[in-house]
Amino acid sequence: MQRLRLVTEIAAPLLCVRDLSVAFSQGGKSFAAVDRVSFSLERGRTLALVGESGSGKSVTALAIVKLLGATSATFPTGEVLYKGRNLLAASEDELRKARGNEITMVFQEPMTSLNPLHTIERQIGEILELHGMSGEAARRARVVELLEEVGIPDPASRIGAYPHQLSGGQRQRVMIAMALANRPDLFIADEPTTALDVTVQAQILILLKELQARLGMAMLFITHDLGIVRKIADDVCVMQRGKIVEAGPTARVFDHPQHAYTKALLAAEPKGDPPKSDPAAKAVVTGENLRVWFPIKRGFMRKTVGHVKAVDGVDIVVREGQTVGVVGESGSGKTTLGLALLRLIRSEGAVSYLGKRIDGLNSKAMRPLRRDMQIVFQDPYGSLSPRMSVADIVEEGLLVQNRGLTAAQRREIVARALADTGLDPAAMDRYPHEFSGGQRQRVAIARAMALEPKFVVLDEPTSALDMSVQAQIVDLLRDLQKRRNLAYMFISHDLKVVRALATDVIVMRHGKVVETGAAAEIFAAPKSAYTRALFAAAFKIEADATGVVQQ
Repeated sequence: MQRLRLVTEIAAPLLCVRDLSVAFSQGGKSFAAVDRVSFSLERGRTLALVGESGSGKSVTALAIVKLLGATSATFPTGEVLYKGRNLLAASEDELRKARGNEITMVFQEPMTSLNPLHTIERQIGEILELHGMSGEAARRARVVELLEEVGIPDPASRIGAYPHQLSGGQRQRVMIAMALANRPDLFIADEPTTALDVTVQAQILILLKELQARLGMAMLFITHDLGIVRKIADDVCVMQRGKIVEAGPTARVFDHPQHAYTKALLAAEPKGDPPKSDPAAKAVVTGENLRVWFPIKRGFMRKTVGHVKAVDGVDIVVREGQTVGVVGESGSGKTTLGLALLRLIRSEGAVSYLGKRIDGLNSKAMRPLRRDMQIVFQDPYGSLSPRMSVADIVEEGLLVQNRGLTAAQRREIVARALADTGLDPAAMDRYPHEFSGGQRQRVAIARAMALEPKFVVLDEPTSALDMSVQAQIVDLLRDLQKRRNLAYMFISHDLKVVRALATDVIVMRHGKVVETGAAAEIFAAPKSAYTRALFAAAFKIEADATGVVQQ
């Protein structure tokens, strides 16, 4: 009898979800975000939840560890059996012991998950200390080891950095390091590679698989990137409108999909060519020999001992009707370059808007230009106020720049902007936490476009979106550009999206430009070895003996 019980315990799944349902309430009405979802996950295996934004993937993950706010959702129903015990019936004390130790989670937006007032060392070290590691020196050594494992360059010099001093991809890697700090049994990853470039994505996926093999860790992997699912997942569940519409081994689902929705997801990707641009068109924004260096301070007196050369001597011209794609690994300086052109951070070098120098203007002098120069940030949740409705968020710029508009006129513009980005205008009075990550990104795009700008910096605008919505957003951006003759600076690590949207490309590495030119020429025959490596990771292409990349 004892042997039979032991075999049963070993054979039982680590996680078994049965008929899990979660409903949200709005305006006195209730709608199901997760509807009777069931699946199981064994030790050492990876299960992927895939589906479009709003399909219920993240809500499912949050419900497993009871991290849904009591005021925003009904109490989850069903069962979540972890090692045989129902987590939905567990006390808060029991859950607290399990979270961060046996079960860890990486959230979709790293900037909102990290404390902006604490260094990276303190935040990771706090987790180690909370779960029993004593000794400051031991914790510091472990923090450096974890940062090295997830690919942070020169980790010993970066442990004193604050979240805002890291790129979006580096912040995501810090979150993964925190999640793996105590070697969990169950690792829940909600879009863990969203902010990472293709080469680092590959590194992180290899790292996770190595850790999984060594620790016997189970992974619940949530993503909209179907290419990643094929690489990492043993099994997959396809979700649509809160339900699982298809499930099974990854190879079978991908090679022989049965459900129409699964077939549509697999077929969706950005298509088409970028609009043709006129090389003689008026230059909207120009940067000459731009430099942004961040000081490295150490010691009691905080003496400057060096600099992080985020942008180091970059020239860029963005013309009317043109999209300049800026690509490179995380930390290469892409976002910093965009912020410098918008005069949102201090820089050296000349910056001109429509032929006039603006690098010497103060914030007051820049204010009238803010309507014409907009940005869509990488982290949609961090850039949207949780205390403002979507209508208030989108119309905020209108209030500042167009004070003559009536409330009805502003609401009409907000409705049109939301409809243009694929959102239901009827939802404009809802708050950001009531939307999925992809939907929040569309709100951010709507906010920028509502002001009808001339120059827009798009910082990873499709990184949080599923493949089908990526294609819609690319089509939308192309349409808006054609109708309004917009100038775009498009920052992305997704080279498929860049190829569909950009007329020209700048490839950056360590703050410098390693290659620039017409997008069609660079994608057809990149000259730099670094560019070829990026393309190889993104498109699974190989270089022949002549150095020409064959797809």
